[in-house]
Amino acid sequence: MKLNRPNGYVLILFFIVITVLALVGAARPYDDPAKPAADKKIEPLIHSLDGADLYRAYCASCHGTDGKGHGPVVPALSVRVPDLTTIAQRNHGLFPAERVRGIIAGDDVFAAHGSRDMPIWGPVFHQVENDRDYGNIRLKSVTEYLKSIQQK
Repeated sequence: MKLNRPNGYVLILFFIVITVLALVGAARPYDDPAKPAADKKIEPLIHSLDGADLYRAYCASCHGTDGKGHGPVVPALSVRVPDLTTIAQRNHGLFPAERVRGIIAGDDVFAAHGSRDMPIWGPVFHQVENDRDYGNIRLKSVTEYLKSIQQK
C-alpha cells in the first residue's frame, strides 16, 4: 500500500509527537502511588517551636485565631468545630493535656472527629530538621498554648 504525501506527512508527524511525549514522560520523576505516605516527606509550614506560632499556622484556619471555632474554613466543613477555649471547662475544670496532645498527634481518635476530619499533625510536627526530631517539643508547645487560652 502506497501512502500519498499528505497522509504520509500526518503519519510521520504523529510518530514524532508520540516519540516526544514518550521522552518527556520518561524524563519526569515517577511518583509511585503505592508508596506509603509515611515515606513521603511533608514539609512543615513553619519551623517555629512556639505554641502560639504553631497554633496560628496549623489550627487557626479551622478553630479561629481566638480558638473559639470560627476559623475561615468553617463554612466549608461538614462538622462543628469545637471551641478550644472551653476544653478545661468541659472536663470539670481540669485541662487534659495528654488527651489533647494525643488528639493533635493523631494518637487518640476523638469521637466527635468521627472519620478523623481533623488533620493529624503528628507526622508533620515530627519531621526531622537539622538531624533532630522536634515533634514532641511542638506537640507540647501547642498543648501548653491551648492550656493558656482556657476560659477561667
